[in-house]
Amino acid sequence: MFPSGLEVDETLPDRAKEYLEQAISSMNAPAGAVMLAASSVDAMLKAKGLAEGSLYKRIKSAADSHLITQEMAEWAHDVRLDANDQRHSDMTAPLPSPEDARRVIDFVQALGLFLFVLPSRVQKGIQDATQDS
Repeated sequence: MFPSGLEVDETLPDRAKEYLEQAISSMNAPAGAVMLAASSVDAMLKAKGLAEGSLYKRIKSAADSHLITQEMAEWAHDVRLDANDQRHSDMTAPLPSPEDARRVIDFVQALGLFLFVLPSRVQKGIQDATQDS
């Protein structure tokens, strides 16, 4: 049984939000949760205008354009590779554990916070301050 306390912020783009919600709901099936979490990363980057090429190229472009930090790109590549191991049934890669699924979901939530939630809160704060002036 997994804690139901994981929530997905409404600020995330619909597709990214849906993939992340499904990943959280399927943590009892870690391989599926990992693949869904990687799909959420992909959807977030596409929502930021990085739609060309592979997920590898989108992550690299996000880092090169400073949309994300180099460390975030490294973690995103880890998530991508974890999902690839499952999608391609890599016989040499271990199956993910529930802890692996949680780690991947934690990253996707952090990425969503960085790319969408915080900018939305900042924009709202600016609007509120402007209205109060």
